[in-house]
Amino acid sequence: MSRRADLPKVSVREIMSSPVITVKKGENAAKVAKLMIDNKIGSVIVVDEEKNPIGIITERDIVRIMASGTLDPERTKAEDIMSQPLRAISPELGIEEAAKLMRQLGVKRLPIMEKGALVGIVSSGDIIRVTPSIIEILLERSRIGPAAPEPKVSSLMGYCDLCGAWSDGLRPKDGQYVCEDCLSDLGEEST
Repeated sequence: MSRRADLPKVSVREIMSSPVITVKKGENAAKVAKLMIDNKIGSVIVVDEEKNPIGIITERDIVRIMASGTLDPERTKAEDIMSQPLRAISPELGIEEAAKLMRQLGVKRLPIMEKGALVGIVSSGDIIRVTPSIIEILLERSRIGPAAPEPKVSSLMGYCDLCGAWSDGLRPKDGQYVCEDCLSDLGEEST
C-alpha cells in the first residue's frame, strides 16, 4: 500500500481562516498596511466593485513599495500592487494537495472559494501548524492498520490565462492555467 493511502484526509476547510479580510481595489497602500497591522494578518484579498476577488496583497508587497521609495503609499492603489491572477481552491481540497499547489504556484497563501463566494484563506503556516497532529494520527493508524484510499480531488479556481473567464476547473497547460472550454478548443480532454 502506498504512503498516500495511509494519509488522513484533512480538508483546507478544517484549517482555513474565515472570514477573509478584503479591500477594494481603489484603496491606498497605507490603508491596506494599517488593515493588515490592525488585524494581525499577512495578506488581504483585493475585490472589485461587485466584491469579486481579483488579487492578493501580502506583507512582502507592502514592504516592497515602502522600501522602494518610488511609490507614495497614500497614492498607490491596491490594484497597482496586488498579485494577480488570483488562484483559488475548493474548501474540500486536501491540505496535501493545497501544499503541492502552493509549491507549484510559488505562493504561500490560497483563497478558498465555494459556489462563487470567498469563504476563507489557507496559508502554508496553517498547514505547518497542523502537521504535528497529522503525524500523531499517522502513528496511531499504523498501529491500527491501513486505511482505505481517499479519492483524489484536485481543482483550481481562477481566471483562465487564455480567455480571462472565471472557471472552477482550471487545468495546467504549457505553463498556464486554462479553463475546460479553452482546453476543448485546443483539442485536449478535460479530466
